[in-house]
Amino acid sequence: MLTVGLNHVATLTNDAARLHAFYEDVFEAEVVRDAPEVAGEEAVRLSIIRIGPYSELNVFQIVGNTEADRQVPMFGRGRLDHFALQAASLPAFETIRGRLMARGACDDFVTDFGPVLSIFFRDPDGLEGEVCVENPDAVDGVTHPPGTPALRYVNQPG
Repeated sequence: MLTVGLNHVATLTNDAARLHAFYEDVFEAEVVRDAPEVAGEEAVRLSIIRIGPYSELNVFQIVGNTEADRQVPMFGRGRLDHFALQAASLPAFETIRGRLMARGACDDFVTDFGPVLSIFFRDPDGLEGEVCVENPDAVDGVTHPPGTPALRYVNQPG
């Protein structure tokens, strides 16, 4: 394979500072740029949130743009429906899950897709995200449909 993962996802927001705080606090992400996209033109603010060694969110806050308000229904959100982050490890996944639950950004459900475990969340703008991690309980060649509970998390919230 010639790629090593996701480089960036571009998204829109109406409140960059709130979005920055969310990704910094929950994922320990780093805001590496936050300024007008073009120097001297304040109508378009571009921030870059580093969410992994090769991955970023490129966040645009555009005066008068209302596209950030369109977040439901699923598959009616425009070309970007959701994005998935890869947790570095199972303990990192569990830390992220706890932080998301504490913020009310997700419930306690963990999906067992077979090779990966997954949690879905909504960021402060309502954009749906997913966090995935390699499933230590996976059985080679076995996959499960959406809605399959990960048994290691049943009756063990947080």
